[in-house]
Amino acid sequence: MIGVLIVVAIAALIASPPTRGDRELGEMLARRIACTPRYPVPCGRNPLALAYGSPLGKLVRSLAPAPSAESGELPVDFRYCRQPSCAAPGSDPGLTSSRRRVTEFVSVEDLRRSGGPVRVTYWLYRPGRGWEPIVRTAGTTEIEAASHIRLNVEDDPALVPLETLPGRDHYDFAAGDEPPWRWTLPSRPAT
Repeated sequence: MIGVLIVVAIAALIASPPTRGDRELGEMLARRIACTPRYPVPCGRNPLALAYGSPLGKLVRSLAPAPSAESGELPVDFRYCRQPSCAAPGSDPGLTSSRRRVTEFVSVEDLRRSGGPVRVTYWLYRPGRGWEPIVRTAGTTEIEAASHIRLNVEDDPALVPLETLPGRDHYDFAAGDEPPWRWTLPSRPAT
């Protein structure tokens, strides 16, 4: 019976192939279904471009420090990993041994309106070591040089803008693990 239904469906498609509008509707529905779990980042949009705009998002990606293991730990996302065991280096690049993605948190201070630089702070969290800030500054030359970069959600390391991270100041941390950026960063609405 199932075989007959499949044959009938194939025959119907051959007799009347989907129109362009039908294909576009199907593609749109498939994208919406596939992108639902990525909330709050809209489908197909890089969180860096949403938080800082495309030029600064590309700058943030270009200045990102290469992740390295220190004391046997890679930087990880504190929302998913709080133990040194899940931050141990794995055999695949960009992943820990427990298959967690290597992650760096980012905050940007744009001082160009007052004639200053753009200050990018990368916050690396290693569960056994706490938070490590890495500060980079850039001007218009560096922004222009980064304009050729393509922002992909799959790039390593994962960069998470703190300004748009929901509830960032309300996570519970153990004593001594308190993030130095807590309650100090302004929020930016996602555009």
